[in-house]
Amino acid sequence: MSTKKYILAIDQGTTSTRSIVYDGNAEAIATERNEFEQHYPDRGWVEHNAEDIWRDAVTTAKDTLEKAKVGAGDITGIGITNQRETVVLWDRETGEPVYNAIVWQDRRTARFCDKLRADGTEGTIQSKTGLLIDPYFSASKLRWILDEVSGVRARAEAGKLAFGTIDSFLLWRLTGGKVHATDATNASRTQLMNIHTGEWDDELLKIFGIPRSVLPEIKSNSEIYGETDPKLFGKSIPIAGMAGDQQAALVGQACFEKGNVKSTYGTGCFMLFNTGEEAVKSENRMLTTIAYRLGGKTTYALEGAIFVAGAAIKWLRDGVGLIARASETDSMATRVPDSHGVYMVPGFVGLGAPHWDPDARGLICGLTLGSGAAHIARAALESVAYQTLDLAKAISQDGGGKTTGVRVDGGMAANDWFCQFLADMLEAPVSRPADLESTARGAAFLAGLATGVWSDTADIAKSWTEASRFEPKMDPALRKTLVAGWEEALARAKLKVA
Repeated sequence: MSTKKYILAIDQGTTSTRSIVYDGNAEAIATERNEFEQHYPDRGWVEHNAEDIWRDAVTTAKDTLEKAKVGAGDITGIGITNQRETVVLWDRETGEPVYNAIVWQDRRTARFCDKLRADGTEGTIQSKTGLLIDPYFSASKLRWILDEVSGVRARAEAGKLAFGTIDSFLLWRLTGGKVHATDATNASRTQLMNIHTGEWDDELLKIFGIPRSVLPEIKSNSEIYGETDPKLFGKSIPIAGMAGDQQAALVGQACFEKGNVKSTYGTGCFMLFNTGEEAVKSENRMLTTIAYRLGGKTTYALEGAIFVAGAAIKWLRDGVGLIARASETDSMATRVPDSHGVYMVPGFVGLGAPHWDPDARGLICGLTLGSGAAHIARAALESVAYQTLDLAKAISQDGGGKTTGVRVDGGMAANDWFCQFLADMLEAPVSRPADLESTARGAAFLAGLATGVWSDTADIAKSWTEASRFEPKMDPALRKTLVAGWEEALARAKLKVA
């Protein structure tokens, strides 16, 4: 039996669930990953079967422990990180969801959000939550389930139902229904929590029509939440850390200093700028959010959310069959000298920060008879860098100053060509760590911090190493021309179509 310290991280993402076992040096020693089905029942609707998510969380965790040759008794704690804003509502007696999980990408509540704006509530909502009114966040999705699924509101008001984002749902199931809690980062994305008091807010609950009885307890990001049901892994394991995926990546990238910035490239792209103990109100349609809460102290961040990054590459593969594997985009991008004037605006589910346009739609423009598959693939990669530039500009205008360097992670960050183009667009160095799985790593750090594997954030920061650095080298005149073309394409994507 091993006497070493190990952490199990469960990383529940938008398209897949993975589990990773880390040792005390923050080295991944085993990984398992399962993709699960996406459901699109109507235009702009995106759902997941929460039972699929639960099944894959347990399956990958067990398989990873077996692969690592590590027993439950060797795991000091479990860290959970998850796709944020996605809503699950379940029965407190049976644990069964009353409806599919409504995913953060889902736009079905756009008209309700329009009504909230017309009613003049956005100022109140932004001042308390740091968030703008948009279908992206949890509250309007939860309200939809309460109102549109037969009998659900009555059951909720009778105290028979429990609400949670994915972290909360997994925690409930892992503890055999004993713990109904969430962490400060996930709670801050529901649009129901006051980020200044750290508590659920009665005025917000009234605006959205949410009964308090369904809400979980809000905890910090690194503490013992409870223990797993011993039947799951043969022995109880402490669940010791939870954070939304982007905040977990911030921790995984060791961005603990004010001014640190990271950008994660998964299904979407999310840039977080650490603002320290100050909750900076954005004047440029960025989000003010909780970065993490450790030891009773809250650290804040400005965040820019891009809804479609890696999802654009997935669409090239699964939607139109332009590529067979996502990795092909690297060679395709380098096979042509430029995008041949082709631009893609991946507004498949509207546009996120700093535009917040739920009615925008995807667009490919600039096509000629000389355009080919490689140009479109390159345009898809370039679109993610252009969108990141839009975020960096907004952060700068909010007082963050010009970007002096970005730490990147996620699947797209493995692409050298993309990282170089990103550095050229940002006019700043791009740093890529040795471990691109910063989200899972952050969850492991949070669990390890609560169980004594790491002593403090400075101890965690020692584990971060830069593997590659990309310096900007594009001619400024060319960059200016490319950015102007992007801005023109963006304007076209925002045109309203009946």
